[in-house]
Amino acid sequence: MGKRFVPILLIALLVILHGQLWFGRGSVPKVSELQSALDIQKQKNAQAALANDRLSAEIRDLKEGLEIVEEKARSELGMVKNNEIFVQVAH
Repeated sequence: MGKRFVPILLIALLVILHGQLWFGRGSVPKVSELQSALDIQKQKNAQAALANDRLSAEIRDLKEGLEIVEEKARSELGMVKNNEIFVQVAH
């Protein structure tokens, strides 16, 4: 009986470890799923960082000079100075 107990115990431990590996909290499918979610979040973070950089540059320009204010007024509000002719090009 003692000779059979050790191999049965080792096989049971192996089955438990394999069960944890494939179905447990840190299982292979779960790790793969979390890695995919992490990659997606990193892409979103990179896009947000680019947007933040653009906004920071725009804020810096607004604080430093009035050219950006004039450019925004022309493009978004249709500002035209005196003695200028407005020409609109359709795409």
